[in-house]
Amino acid sequence: MTKVRVRFAPSPTGPLHIGGVRTALYNYLFAKKHKGDFILRIEDTDQARLVQGAEDYIMKSLAWLGLNPDESPEVGGPFGPYRQSDRKDTYAKYAWQLVDDGKAYIAFDTPEEIEEMKVKMTEAGVVQPQYNAVMRHRMKNSLSLSQDQVDELIENKVPFVIRIKMPAKEDIRFVDLIRGTVLVHSSTLDDKVLIKSDGMPTYHLANIVDDHLMEITHVIRGEEWLPSAPLHVYLYQSFGWESTMPSFAHLPLILKPDGKGKLSKRDGKKQGIPVFPLEYVDEDQETYKGFREEGYFPESVVNFLSLLGWNPGTEQELFTIDELAEIFSLERIIKGGARFDIDKAKWFNQHYLRKKENSELVDEVMKIAASRNVELNEQRALQVINLMKERVTFIHEMIDNAPYLFNKPTEFDPQVVNKKWSAEIINPFQKYAEALKENENISPEQAKNSLEEILGEFQMPIGKVMQALRVSLSGQGGGPDLMEVISFLGGSEASERIDYALNQLPIKS
Repeated sequence: MTKVRVRFAPSPTGPLHIGGVRTALYNYLFAKKHKGDFILRIEDTDQARLVQGAEDYIMKSLAWLGLNPDESPEVGGPFGPYRQSDRKDTYAKYAWQLVDDGKAYIAFDTPEEIEEMKVKMTEAGVVQPQYNAVMRHRMKNSLSLSQDQVDELIENKVPFVIRIKMPAKEDIRFVDLIRGTVLVHSSTLDDKVLIKSDGMPTYHLANIVDDHLMEITHVIRGEEWLPSAPLHVYLYQSFGWESTMPSFAHLPLILKPDGKGKLSKRDGKKQGIPVFPLEYVDEDQETYKGFREEGYFPESVVNFLSLLGWNPGTEQELFTIDELAEIFSLERIIKGGARFDIDKAKWFNQHYLRKKENSELVDEVMKIAASRNVELNEQRALQVINLMKERVTFIHEMIDNAPYLFNKPTEFDPQVVNKKWSAEIINPFQKYAEALKENENISPEQAKNSLEEILGEFQMPIGKVMQALRVSLSGQGGGPDLMEVISFLGGSEASERIDYALNQLPIKS
C-alpha cells in the first residue's frame, strides 16, 4: 500500500484561525492513524498579502498544540523546500508544459481590459461574468493573437499571465471522501490564472504541482476550497497525473456560537472569545485573544476541536491526542457546519485542570501570582491549588477568583450580612478570634475543633454561624472549605479579620 502523506498548507497572510487549526489537527490525526507523514508546507505565493511574523505564528501555534510535522521548513525533509517562494522556478516549468500541450495559454490583458470585458458581459445580462471559454477569443491572448504578435509582446516585455484553458463542454467528476460524488460542468468554470505577471504561481498551480511532487495521498482542507476542486482535478488530468491524484476531503465550516454563519475574527472580538490559538496583535495594534493566553491547556483545545465536525460514534468525549489518532476516520466527519460552543471548550479545560497533579501547576500559579503582585512560595502555591483547583476553569482563576486569600476584605456580601450577621454571634466570634491568635500555624482540623468547642459553650450549632464567619474572613458568601482557608491565612491573620468585621459591620438584634 502507498504510504499516507498529508499536508497542512497555510498562507502566512495573518494569524492561524481556529478553523485552520482544526484542519491541521484532522490532517495530523489521519496521518498518525495510518502511520503516515504529516507535512507543513507554507504557501506564500501571494506576496502582496504576506504579513510579517505570520509564518512564525503558524509554527508556534502548531508546536504549542503538539501538532509536530514530520516535514516542514524548520524540520526539512526529502521533498523540500517546504516554502513555495523557494520553489518558484519549479512551477514555471510545469506551467509552460501546459502551454506547450495546448492546455494553457498566455494572456496579455490589463486589469482595465478585463474589467471592461466584465462590464460588457453584465450589460448583456450575464449574471457571473468571467474570463472563460466563451470570452477568451475576444481577449488579448495567445489564442486570439498570431504567433508573431505573441512573440513581439513577449520581446517588448509586455506583462502577461498564464491561464488554464478550461474545456467548453465537459463533465468534471470526482469523489469527495466526506461529501460523495461531485459533478461540475466545465462551462461554469473560468480560465483561472496559473502564473501571475510577477512570475509567481497562484495557489491553484502551486498546490497541484507540490502535492504531486511531494507524493501527497490525501488533501484534507476546508470546504471553502470545494469550488476550486474541479479545476484542481482538471489540472491533474491535464498533466497526466490522474493515477496518482490524491483523494479529496472537504471539511465543514466552523460556525458562530449561534450557528448563523462562519466564525470570524470579528465574532471573536465582538463576543470576547478566542478564535486564534495564540494571542495576535495586528498591524493596527488591535489585540485578538488567544486560547493559550486565556488559560486553555493545549490538550483541552485539541480535544475540543476534534469534536467540532467529527464524532467517535460513542458517547465518549474525553480523549488524549494519541487516543484520537487511534480512532479518527474521515467517514465520521459531518457534512454540515459545526457550532463553536465556547462553554464546551471551558468544560474541557476544567476537566484537564482537575486531572493534573497539583505539583504540575505550581510554577504557573507562582508566575500568575507574581504578575498580580502576589508573593507565593512553592508551599503556599500548593495550598492555593489545593483550595481552588476544583472550583475554577482556568489556572489564573485560582488567583483572580480568591483575592481574599492574599488581601483583607474591605467589602462584605450585603445579602449574607443582612441574613446572618446578628448580635448572638458576637461573643462566640470574639472568643474564636482570641483562640486563633494563640495558634498561628493552625491546621484545618484544629480550626474546626476549636470553633466547635467554643460554639458548644454557647449551645450554638456550627451551621448557624458558618456563612457569617466566612463573610468576616473573605467578604464573600461562598468559597472553598473555610477551615482550609483559615489554615492558609494563619491564626493571627484570621483573628484580625474577624475583629475587623466585628468592628465594621452593623449588628442586627
